[in-house]
Amino acid sequence: MGLSNSNPSCPLCQSSSSFFHKDFRRHYFKCDTCSLVCINQDSLPSIETEKAQYDLHENRPDDLNYQNFLNRLAEPLLEKLNPNSSGLDFGCGPGPTLSLILEEAGHRVSIYDPIYHPDINLLSQSYDFITATEVFEHLHQPAKDLKVLFNALHTGGWLGIMTKRLLDKESFTKWHYIQDHTHVCFWSETTFQWLSKKWGSSVEFPGSDIVLIQKK
Repeated sequence: MGLSNSNPSCPLCQSSSSFFHKDFRRHYFKCDTCSLVCINQDSLPSIETEKAQYDLHENRPDDLNYQNFLNRLAEPLLEKLNPNSSGLDFGCGPGPTLSLILEEAGHRVSIYDPIYHPDINLLSQSYDFITATEVFEHLHQPAKDLKVLFNALHTGGWLGIMTKRLLDKESFTKWHYIQDHTHVCFWSETTFQWLSKKWGSSVEFPGSDIVLIQKK
């Protein structure tokens, strides 16, 4: 990976960005419009590097701690859903678990992951809800990916997101989240508010790392 210091265009809104922080591995830039913090395109990890990192994760459906972790998103989302809703778990990883939790609650859930479950036909279907847990920080092309997700949601549908939120520059410089080289963009409450306004949608923050966006 290179350590380019040229200011990139924001991968979410294509606006200009300003230097935000640097460490021994990367430079970080903050969008002047939507406040997304990202790295340069030439510093993005390869898919092989990403898979090697993801393969180290020990997230199993029978792990109660992992289930409790995912319930932080599942519980507020389930309060919003009509019975027998259809959904997509986007970026489910090698051991899909959130889909099982939601299915046990009476919903129908398809699973998609670009590495482990790459059935792109699922992305052209329509859903009452879409979940993305610990996914948004990995998106190389968030504008492209979120357009796909937004188009796949029914009107009134919910996008449930789990990602740790950026608070301020001081905490960012000490943040363990930026030490994972597969984390390439960092979202704040301001960024999600910008996104929901762009979509003409509503946004809620039921947890410190949970976001619910409803398509209007």
